[in-house]
Amino acid sequence: MKRRVVVTGLGAITPLGNTVPEFWAGVKEGKVGIAPITKFDTTEYKVKLAAEVKDFVAKDRMDFKAARRMEAFSQYAVAAAKEAFDDAGIDMEKEDSFRAGVIIGSGIGSLQQVESSYEKIKTKGPGKVNPLMVPLMICNMAAGNVSIQLGLRGKCSNVVTACATGTHCIGDAFRAIQYGDADIMLAGGTESAICPTGVAGFTALTALSTNPDPATASRPFDKDRDGFVMGEGAGVVVLEELEHAKARGAKIYAEVVGYGATGDAYHITSPAEDGAGAAKAMELAMEEAEVSPSQVEYINAHGTSTHHNDLFETRAIKKAFGDAAKDVVINSTKSMIGHLLGAAGGVEFITLVKSVEEGFIHQTMGTVETDEDCDLNYAVGAPVEKEIHYAMTNSLGFGGHNATVLIKKYEE
Repeated sequence: MKRRVVVTGLGAITPLGNTVPEFWAGVKEGKVGIAPITKFDTTEYKVKLAAEVKDFVAKDRMDFKAARRMEAFSQYAVAAAKEAFDDAGIDMEKEDSFRAGVIIGSGIGSLQQVESSYEKIKTKGPGKVNPLMVPLMICNMAAGNVSIQLGLRGKCSNVVTACATGTHCIGDAFRAIQYGDADIMLAGGTESAICPTGVAGFTALTALSTNPDPATASRPFDKDRDGFVMGEGAGVVVLEELEHAKARGAKIYAEVVGYGATGDAYHITSPAEDGAGAAKAMELAMEEAEVSPSQVEYINAHGTSTHHNDLFETRAIKKAFGDAAKDVVINSTKSMIGHLLGAAGGVEFITLVKSVEEGFIHQTMGTVETDEDCDLNYAVGAPVEKEIHYAMTNSLGFGGHNATVLIKKYEE
């Protein structure tokens, strides 16, 4: 028998705010966290906009000495994890630390550490590189630092699947609890790649929007969309075995009931044109949850605002949902916070949970007129308020990685 898994804690660092209440208030107000890049000089860059985290002070959220041994992506993960841990009300003195684990991923780790280290090698020689360069840079250190800071000695790993990272981490943490490897898991994603190398690399791929207007640069499913806007931040959640959560009187936000993961086996950057891989991930999640497409009322789409993603994800939803595709409400949180890469799935899962909790589906901001081939209900023009029983979130990553997590309103 698979064990039931519930969500008991939420934590986020985002371009709309550095706590879940701040982030969710921004979402409900329809704010857009996109603005001119401040982290480096963009004079020679085609892309001028990003969705940066604002006013984040690491020493206010964690031990100062520990923070100095972390790059921003790890700091964001630790801050979000601490918020989620506190929100869940977990007291590790009452827990078996080997039954509490971490699966938090980053798509990239620290490009900034690579940049600064290479500059030191060029200007001062290889002997001047920071002795901590490698542990500062590598992407598993987000999970490692969270484990160290919170005393979690159970399963500790990170999934790296580019833009599907956060969702795969949550799905794999869900599995770890289902099959008895842990009772508590902190899961999600983190990223901080708004730097010269990151922006130049994605610009060279023609993946980023060159639209200079912050309000419309990220416009998923719009006929005039021209690429995604790079974002940063972290989204971490506490997943917990149901009986364990009930025994300690935890607040339960929602229940996780399905997870699907597939590969396109098609192209290194483009999703499969027929949407078959992403469709299968959605189908697998629904099969596990034992629900039909007509029961799923809301999809938080990957919705990057690139031509291929939005078109092929629409095809995937139609393939998975059939006639029910026209009835499901779809939106893209990336319209507000840009694309957080490895952190996207974590923050979007939090959006999913809050949407189910409050019966509020935010508007897809920036989108005015949808592409004629993107002909579903993308919550354009106004948010949708309705009771939600089942909802899913999709993430698609370079390399053909597809992940879907399905949740439901919690019932005894």
